[in-house]
Amino acid sequence: MNILILAATYNEVFSKEFNDCEILISGVGIPNACYALTNHLQENKPDLIINMGVAGSFNREYLVGDVFEVAKDSFSEIGAENGEGFLSAKDIGLDITTSFDYVPKTSLNQAQGITVNTIHGNNDSIQEVMSRLRPDLESMEGAVFMMICQRFNINFIQVRSVSNFVEERNKDNWNLDLAIKNLNHTVRMIINDL
Repeated sequence: MNILILAATYNEVFSKEFNDCEILISGVGIPNACYALTNHLQENKPDLIINMGVAGSFNREYLVGDVFEVAKDSFSEIGAENGEGFLSAKDIGLDITTSFDYVPKTSLNQAQGITVNTIHGNNDSIQEVMSRLRPDLESMEGAVFMMICQRFNINFIQVRSVSNFVEERNKDNWNLDLAIKNLNHTVRMIINDL
């Protein structure tokens, strides 16, 4: 099976663990992920793409280092502000899909993600997005990855490991080493089980 691993940064992938896969490092964020993956798929069609990366957790029942399959993800910011409120793309008549899901392919616990341009770090905006979308996790690439895979009709899995909780920005509370270690171990086990 031809498997492509997509990650935003080199730090998130232990490349020696995946020498049987192709690895594409997109760069952080929606524009970089969109460009890198679309460009790659113009000339390559893998059997499966696994997007692996770290995420912030809104869900306080999760633990830093927990790994999830994100089976639903959405662009949280496409729409319009209306005074104090938010109007979705549908509310303002835009014909655009902003939410993506798929049937889970692993035995991992499932999480609902949002994909953001700005990582949340303000209590008001955190409460607003939690009330509006009820996300478990946030990343900066997940929904665009799912959108592109669906449009290219390629099987995919999104796997995220919790590196921190979504709160006022405090990098002292992050544990990237644990999150990345658990992420790589879990993705390796998924591939071994295919």
